[in-house]
Amino acid sequence: MTANQNVTAQAKIREKILASVREYYSSTFVPGKGFTPGDKINYGGRFFDEKELVNLVDASLDFWLTTGRYCSEFESDFAKFLDVKYCSLTNSGSSANLLAFMALTSAKLGERRVKKGDEVITVAAGFPTTVAPIIQYGAVPVFVDVTLPEYNIDVSMLEKAYSKRTKVVMVAHTLGNPFDLQTVKSFCDEHNLWLIEDNCDALGSEYYINGAWKYTGTIGDIGTSSFYPPHHMTMGEGGAVYTDNSQLHRIINSFRDWGRDCWCASGHDNTCQNRFSQQFGELPLGYDHKYVYSHFGYNLKATEMQAAIGCAQLKKLPFFIKKRKENWQFLWEHLNDLSEYFILPEASQNSKPSWFGFLITVRETAKFSRNEIVTYLEKHNIQTRMLFAGNLIKHPCFDEMRGNNQLYRVVGSLDNTDCIMERTFWLGIYPGIDELRLRFMLTTIRDFLKSK
Repeated sequence: MTANQNVTAQAKIREKILASVREYYSSTFVPGKGFTPGDKINYGGRFFDEKELVNLVDASLDFWLTTGRYCSEFESDFAKFLDVKYCSLTNSGSSANLLAFMALTSAKLGERRVKKGDEVITVAAGFPTTVAPIIQYGAVPVFVDVTLPEYNIDVSMLEKAYSKRTKVVMVAHTLGNPFDLQTVKSFCDEHNLWLIEDNCDALGSEYYINGAWKYTGTIGDIGTSSFYPPHHMTMGEGGAVYTDNSQLHRIINSFRDWGRDCWCASGHDNTCQNRFSQQFGELPLGYDHKYVYSHFGYNLKATEMQAAIGCAQLKKLPFFIKKRKENWQFLWEHLNDLSEYFILPEASQNSKPSWFGFLITVRETAKFSRNEIVTYLEKHNIQTRMLFAGNLIKHPCFDEMRGNNQLYRVVGSLDNTDCIMERTFWLGIYPGIDELRLRFMLTTIRDFLKSK
């Protein structure tokens, strides 16, 4: 058999395998399954068809287990979707936040680098991995309160939180609702601060700034995304870091890829054409550039199988965004008459949120608690979630730090943050929730209120 014949035979076998995968999907995963009251309504989950399975098996047949062609395709296509120059795929959204922050500690940034003891303005009402990299490095998080009903950073506290040691603002767009990017960006520009947008819950959200609509995550210096199953799209695990700054992109990739100075893609050598002719640190002249380390980095790369799923998911992302918006609007319209009992969420000004969930805060005047309604919903197989940490500094991870203003600072009160901790929960709106399920959720909420 000639080489060409062998390639043709392999291609036929491959197509036969992938055809079997499509058949397997059709016989195993039944789309559009009906709903019966009592069926579990998840707050989030995977939404896929045969294309994700085909891509996953296709990648496995190459047996190129680390970063490869699918990773490159995803980074390129995701950057195009967001309209940014650079995207770095990583193994989780938490790793994305870690890389985004650690990139700012690089000595290559000169006077703008973040050093131990420098301060980062953030909020305590959110997910811990927005804050964890700050503490783990030895910088000082400075917590300010959030506003209701937007659930985002209270920008009136920015100047009060600022000090001569402030270097970064790092906050998330809460459950898809963009924070006040105009004010935050202006504040950062005025004080020459870095802005990291934790965009893990807000993929597809838009914000109007400087005369144009832009995707959140692309307005600050660095944006991050998560591809965990409940998120807007999934790879199982996975995340991304994106920027328009070429220097930051190089630094992010260095920290992701063991801290190396070399930027060759996996399986490639001598991209710079100077592999054996450069001087680094106190190494011998010409030391192999592939093994020169400019940072103390990590190995946080994604795999080909993850990226293969992501490539299929990315094509569905516009539908995912549209469906989340529709589900959120449906719940809002049908709960709006219950403002006597609940504080309902509101989109921030100048924004088009791509919602991650539907936030509900039980009013202090209600004759029931958050725990009572949540317990009722869960007993009826409707999943609920808290707004993540609620107030992060109340958690056991702060036990050894609590009250030490050299390790963290609180500016003003955290009254709304505590309110969220005590009285807020949210419901799912992911594309797997159809109108039948939404109506059951609404009926169950009203049945609970009647019982009270």
